[in-house]
Amino acid sequence: MVVGKPLFTEEQIRVRVHELGKAINDDYKNKGFLAVGILKGACVFFADLIRQLKGPLSIDFIIASSYVDTVTTGNVVVHYGIQQPIAGKDILLVEDIIDTGITLHYLRERLLQMGPSSLKICAFLDKKSRRVVDVPVDYVGFDIPDEFVIGYGVDYNDQFRNLPYISTLKKAT
Repeated sequence: MVVGKPLFTEEQIRVRVHELGKAINDDYKNKGFLAVGILKGACVFFADLIRQLKGPLSIDFIIASSYVDTVTTGNVVVHYGIQQPIAGKDILLVEDIIDTGITLHYLRERLLQMGPSSLKICAFLDKKSRRVVDVPVDYVGFDIPDEFVIGYGVDYNDQFRNLPYISTLKKAT
């Protein structure tokens, strides 16, 4: 595998994360909420995003996976769940990339069963052309084509998360 052409630069990402933070701040004005990052992929985006958020904010994490190599298994495994009660709380679920929607749909349904006051979703990248399960998304950083991407927390076999930009990943020829 080789790193392909960059899709989004560091500067484009910085500007878009700032814009997302502003939109979220407007929606949660004077209202506390719990931001939940889906690890590992959302780690970089989540850290940058929460630094843009104003007002009362708590954070927590979920570790979930459904991919092996570059293919989804269709089975969601939750390795670590939210560690605090969410009943009656406003929740912002933060994801790195929505592909088939299977993982995010599973997590959304699981969280809704816990009785939050509200649940909104923020995804850094959205690959709509691959959607198998429809998931309502409130905030999207970038729409992307049907290509495997890496960088800014997004990985291939747990590598390339440290790239400060988003790039395609190509098979070596």
